[in-house]
Amino acid sequence: MYYSYYNPYERQMNQNTLLAKEIARAIDGEYSAINCYEVLAKQAPNQTQREQILEIRKDEKRHFEEFSQIYLSLTGRQHKPKQIEQCPSSYEKGLNAAFKDEQETVDFYLDISDKATNAYIKRTFRRAAADEQNHAVWFLYFLKK
Repeated sequence: MYYSYYNPYERQMNQNTLLAKEIARAIDGEYSAINCYEVLAKQAPNQTQREQILEIRKDEKRHFEEFSQIYLSLTGRQHKPKQIEQCPSSYEKGLNAAFKDEQETVDFYLDISDKATNAYIKRTFRRAAADEQNHAVWFLYFLKK
């Protein structure tokens, strides 16, 4: 089968398909974080840390909703989220996993932003990357206490 790489419509369709796959992965990551941060907040040693983790979880819920809306607009269907990570059993392991995940997610979201051609998608993923970096700093702070 012959595919013309000079056909802008075809190229845009391929880019949107790849972008949708990455956004589905981002939705699954946010879904997992929402679930694990609920567990982590319950394990927190004090009210201050618990409240901050719940604030981070609130950001993750916002990301989940924004990414789900973007996915729907790209594909015409809802993505059914999956738990892609196990929640660690202890608070310290949970903080370590959260810190590492947040740091890796920053790069992933910046990559999505760079690939996107739509200004809203670019802006949404750049903002989410900044949020994830902020979350990583909080988790690192709790680890060092």
